[in-house]
Amino acid sequence: MSPSLTSPTGRFISFEGIDGAGKTSHLSEMQRQLTEAGLDIVRTREPGGTPLAEKLRELVLHEAMGPLTETLLVFAARRDHLEQVIEPALARGAWVLTDRFTDATFAYQGGGRGFDQNVLNTLEQWVQDGRQPDLTFLFDLPPEVAAQRLVQARQPDRFEAQDRAFFERVRSAYQQRVQAQPQRFALIDASRTPHEVGEQVQQALQARGWL
Repeated sequence: MSPSLTSPTGRFISFEGIDGAGKTSHLSEMQRQLTEAGLDIVRTREPGGTPLAEKLRELVLHEAMGPLTETLLVFAARRDHLEQVIEPALARGAWVLTDRFTDATFAYQGGGRGFDQNVLNTLEQWVQDGRQPDLTFLFDLPPEVAAQRLVQARQPDRFEAQDRAFFERVRSAYQQRVQAQPQRFALIDASRTPHEVGEQVQQALQARGWL
């Protein structure tokens, strides 16, 4: 994105992990803490975050479609999200906390669906103009543990209903993203107690001098 849109005081933080890893709960806690500290916080999610992107989210989660169609819809939603929410918030110096971003696309569409990584790389460049989170929390959890947590949580969508092998591929793809960009990630052991997981999140912020 254009340097003129980026404030030195704004932060862009994403929360990633397979469904059931607990990322959304810890995003809510960080939102609470940072808001109490007086920071301008924008909470959002992907797919979604704008009226258009939320409509695309419903299609992606609930309508049958091929991997290419699914991937294009996800990136279309992301472009609108960046233009309408993320970039304006960062430009005014806000902290943006998002429940998933592009790493999820590489994990779910790339790893889970087996979609072409080269196409994903190209779409990432076209749609994001280099924009990446300043920090990404990856809540890592074995798929069988995540499945146990989700079993009574809600009616599964098209992704949550996939088998264990799908989520093993998703987890592996997430780990590959960490290996490729280790400076951007904070790897969180999501198998620990909620308190212990929260401490890991706090330590990652403290290590960057953000807390």
